[in-house]
Amino acid sequence: MKPQELSSRYRADLDEGLRSIVGDSFLPLYHMMRYHLGWVDVDGQARLTSGGKLLRPSLCLLSCEAVGGDWKKAVPAAAALELLHNFTLVHDDIEDGDHERRGIPTVWHVWGMPQGINTGDAMHVLSRLALLKLEEKGVPPPKVLRAARLLDETCLSLCEGQYLDISFEDRLDIGVDDYLKMIGGKTAALFACSLKIGALLGTDDERPIENLSEFGRNLGLAFQIQDDVLGIWGEDSKTGKSTASDILKKKKTLPVVYAFENAGREQIEDLTSIYRQDEIGEKDLAPVLNILEESGARQYSEGIAGKYLDKALEYLAKAEISPSSKQDFISLAGFMVEREY
Repeated sequence: MKPQELSSRYRADLDEGLRSIVGDSFLPLYHMMRYHLGWVDVDGQARLTSGGKLLRPSLCLLSCEAVGGDWKKAVPAAAALELLHNFTLVHDDIEDGDHERRGIPTVWHVWGMPQGINTGDAMHVLSRLALLKLEEKGVPPPKVLRAARLLDETCLSLCEGQYLDISFEDRLDIGVDDYLKMIGGKTAALFACSLKIGALLGTDDERPIENLSEFGRNLGLAFQIQDDVLGIWGEDSKTGKSTASDILKKKKTLPVVYAFENAGREQIEDLTSIYRQDEIGEKDLAPVLNILEESGARQYSEGIAGKYLDKALEYLAKAEISPSSKQDFISLAGFMVEREY
C-alpha cells in the first residue's frame, strides 16, 4: 500500500479538519500557510494537486481504527500532527536554505525569512489548538491532556533532532550511534507519536498503545534511512529534490557516516579533505560518490533500514489489532522502506 492509498481513505475528513483550523482569513499569514500546504498558488488561486501525502495523520487514524476506535473522533489529533509536521518543514527550509519543496518555491524564498519564521510559528500554535478540539468530539479531558503532552514532548524531540542535524554538518567525528540519536528525534519521534495518539484515542488498553508506538518509532528510523539513501542515489524526478543537496550541505546521513568509519584509509583521508573545506562544490560530488560506492555505504544503509523494518514488524505482531489493519500496516511499511521517492 502506498501512502496516497492510505490517505485517500481519510483525506476528505482530514482536509475538512485542516481547512477548518487554518480558516479562510484574508490576512496574508494564512495565505502563506495555505500555500505551503499545497492548497493555493502564490496568487491565491486553488491548485489542482492535493498537497502532501498526509502520511503521519493517516497513520494516526489507522492506528485508532486498528484498536477498535472511531477514527472520526481522532481527526482533530490527526490535523494537529499534520500541522506540527508542516511547521517543522517551513522552518527546515529556512535552516537548510532550500528554495524548493515538492517542486514549488518555499515559503521563505517567496516571502522572506522573517515571514517564513512567522508562518511556521503560527502553524505550531494552530497544531495545539487543533488538538484541543478533541474535547468537542467527546474525548475525555484526561486523554486530551495526555495527547497534548505527547505532542509537546514530540515537538521538543523534533527540535533536539534538528539541532543535532545542523550541528553535525561541521563535525567529522559523527558515529552511527550519534546519527541514530539524531534521526530518533528528527523523524522517528513523530511517527511514534502519530501511532501512539491514534491508539490512545481508540482504546484504554496500554499494550497495543505501546506496541504501536514502538512500531512507529522503528518504522520512522527505517523511513529516514531510506530517505538518506534516496538523497544520494535517488532520481531527482522521483524524489522532487536534487540528490546532490545532502552532500553539498555536508549532511551526516548514514551512508556518509558509515564511509567515514569504514572506507579504506586513503578514501577516508580524501573524504576528510573534502568535508573540511568551507564549502563542498559540484566538482567534489563524483569523488564523494565513488568513495560511498566503494565502501559499500549504500548496501549497509539499506541493510540497516531493513533491520529496523523487521523490528517494527515485531512490535506490530505483538499489537492486538484487527487483522485487516495489521495487513494495511505491513503493506504500508514495506512500501515506505522500499520506495523510490
